[in-house]
Amino acid sequence: MARAGLTADRIVAAAADLADEVGFANVTVSALARHFGVKDASLYSHVKNLQDLRARIALRASGEMIDRIGTAVAGRAGKDALVAFAGAYREYALEHPGRYMATHTQLDPALVADIEAYRRTAELTYSITYGMLRAYGLSEPGLTDAVRLLRSTFHGYCALEAIGGFGAPRDVRTSWDRALDALHIALENWPREERNDA
Repeated sequence: MARAGLTADRIVAAAADLADEVGFANVTVSALARHFGVKDASLYSHVKNLQDLRARIALRASGEMIDRIGTAVAGRAGKDALVAFAGAYREYALEHPGRYMATHTQLDPALVADIEAYRRTAELTYSITYGMLRAYGLSEPGLTDAVRLLRSTFHGYCALEAIGGFGAPRDVRTSWDRALDALHIALENWPREERNDA
């Protein structure tokens, strides 16, 4: 492929595809340059370095994922919203394993705070996730605790599923559905913190 037409967006899109093929940790500037049939130096006018490239993949993937979740959750509430949220999350993780791993990259807020895609994704994530949980009657600090429970459950399940970590003969999807039933019950019966106003 000729060098002409290279843009940061095309490079990041190709890098995201490469992450799904070979794993996010295996994405390199050299591998990407080979994909485009150019020398590494040709990419450095569009991305600063490997860290910058991986951060851009993470931003792209996070945006894609929350857009999918937002579409799934729209107009739903309670358990219906929880199941839609979780389903979109798991589907994205299964369909895009490299991109999914990129969404767990810890980005330096000082470096990405002015990037519109970062702000948009952060705002959407907060709005969708906390909106869904407020429908369960949760408020802080319970909201944060519930977000952490959901994130750790979803990520743990998807990470284990991706490596074939569930060896029992029971259908993996059935176990996923039962886990969502249990999460719904937990959210409906969330322990309330006692207030000491005295």
